[in-house]
Amino acid sequence: MEKTQLRRSLLKKRQLMSVTEYKQKSDRICTHLLTSTLFTQAKTILAYFSFRQEPDLSFLFGNNKIWGFPRCVGDYLYWHIWTPKDSLQIGAYGISEPHPHAPTIDSTEVDLILVPCVACDYQGYRLGYGGGYYDRLLAVPEWANKTTIGIVFDFAYLPQLPIESWDKPLGAVCTETGLKYIHFDAVKS
Repeated sequence: MEKTQLRRSLLKKRQLMSVTEYKQKSDRICTHLLTSTLFTQAKTILAYFSFRQEPDLSFLFGNNKIWGFPRCVGDYLYWHIWTPKDSLQIGAYGISEPHPHAPTIDSTEVDLILVPCVACDYQGYRLGYGGGYYDRLLAVPEWANKTTIGIVFDFAYLPQLPIESWDKPLGAVCTETGLKYIHFDAVKS
């Protein structure tokens, strides 16, 4: 199945989840992250605000961590510090994001990136919305070796996805059934 059809099919399946199922699965994902070594050892974490029924990570926000969230500007993501007491604005694509005047985060400060995905495969490749924002981010040398976890519901964790030459595999994938380490030999929780 080509990327466009697969994306459409998985987004539809995600939208059809009941509110109860969505909340339960999101909560399980958060529990797996909270108990993982990758999360507990991280001081600065980049994440996302749930959009189009992506897994909701808001239960994690706070937890004595510094949180960064993206702003889409042109073709790139810019990362800003956000705390639960800060307000948000609606940015590109209707996604909530920090205000432009919020402090920015430098790549050297980042320990972990929680990556939103439409789907991930067993090799760590992700299917996004097609804008290429995370592909471009992870291709830049200062971001390329950051610890990454793709966040998806289990029905979107697939044996294989169609990939392009520019696709970069993620280090791990977290679903409601657990955290799957893909490109980490030394780190297990």
